[in-house]
Amino acid sequence: MVRVMPMASSIRPSLASIRLSALRPRFAASLSPHSSPQSLRCLSNNLSSAVPQSQIFRLKSSKSLRGDGNRMTVSMAGNMAQASTTTTQENVLEWVKEDKRRMLHVVYRVGDMDRTIKFYTECLGMKLLRKRDIPEERYTNAFLGYGPEDSHFVIELTYNYGVDKYDIGSGFGHFGIAVDDVAKTVDLIKAKGGTVTREPGPVKGGSTVIAFIEDPDGYKFELLERGPTPEPLCQVMLRVGDLERSINFYEKVKVTLAFGMELLRKRDNPEYKYTIAMMGYGPEDKSAVLELTYNYGVTEYDKGNGYAQIAIGTDDVYRTAEAVKLCGGKVTREPGPLPGINTKITACLDPDGWKTV
Repeated sequence: MVRVMPMASSIRPSLASIRLSALRPRFAASLSPHSSPQSLRCLSNNLSSAVPQSQIFRLKSSKSLRGDGNRMTVSMAGNMAQASTTTTQENVLEWVKEDKRRMLHVVYRVGDMDRTIKFYTECLGMKLLRKRDIPEERYTNAFLGYGPEDSHFVIELTYNYGVDKYDIGSGFGHFGIAVDDVAKTVDLIKAKGGTVTREPGPVKGGSTVIAFIEDPDGYKFELLERGPTPEPLCQVMLRVGDLERSINFYEKVKVTLAFGMELLRKRDNPEYKYTIAMMGYGPEDKSAVLELTYNYGVTEYDKGNGYAQIAIGTDDVYRTAEAVKLCGGKVTREPGPLPGINTKITACLDPDGWKTV
C-alpha cells in the first residue's frame, strides 16, 4: 500500500529555468506531481497508453474495395502505409543516435530549504547556484551542485509552503557523490551532526571504498572514493521491477531507442540477491549516470511523494517524444513550449513509472 504523508493543498513541482535545454517552473499540471495526496496517486491512473504507429495500419487482407470494375485490396494500401511508417520510425531512431543528450538535474522535495542548503554546502561541499521564491505559487526552488548548470549535473530542490515532511518511499535508492577521501568526508559530516548509516569501507564484493549518509530529510547519499572527476554528483539510483525491461527502455540498442543511453556495465550479485545496471551518456568517472537496481523477486515499489524526476537535455523534444512512444513509454506531457516562454519540454514515464522531463 502506498503511504502518502499529509500535506498542504498546493504541491508544486520543481522545474525551474535552466540555461540551454532548460526547464522553468511554470508548466502544465500534467507535467508534475499534483496538488494533493489523492491527485498524486491519480497520475498513473490517467495516463494514456502509447500505441505503435504500425498498428494503425493493421487491416485484414480478406477485405477488398470494388469500384468502376477495378478491384483494390485494402491490404496493399495497408502495406504501403506500414512501409511508410517504418521509414518514419527509422528516421526518428537514427536521429536519436545523433541527439546531443545530457542529464541536466534531478528534482526532489524537501521540508526545510535553508536547513538542506546548509547541509549540502557545509557537509557535502556543494555550491548554491541560484535560488528563487515564487510566493504566488507558494513554493521555492534552489539549485545546488559542483559546477555551472550548463555543464554539470545538479540538484534542484523544491520547498512547498507549509509542507515539512515527505514520504520518500522504497523505490528511490540514493544519490552518489565522488570524493577524494571518504573517511575524511564522513568525519566532517559527523562533526556537523549528520547521520552516517554505513561507515567507510570496501563495497561488498569489490575494493572501492564507500559510505552512506542521510540528509536532514532522509535522502540517502553514497560517498564513493575516487580521484579527481569533472562530475562529482555522479549517480542517481532507482529500483526497478524488471531490469531487462528497463535496460531496453533506456537503451534499446538494436531495436529502437527511447532515451538513447548506453549500458555502461551490468553486475549480478546472487549472494545478495540483486542486480545493477549503470546507464548513461558517458563513462562513469566523467559523467552522471543512472543506476538501476533489481532486487530478486520484487516487482513493484512505493515511490512516495518526495522524489520527483530527472531532467534530460535534448535537441528536439518532438522527436524525443516520438522515440519514447515507439519504445512503449508513456508521454504524460505532449511536447511543446511552456506558456509565455520559448522553452520546449515533454515529460514521460518509464515502465516502472519513474518520471523524466
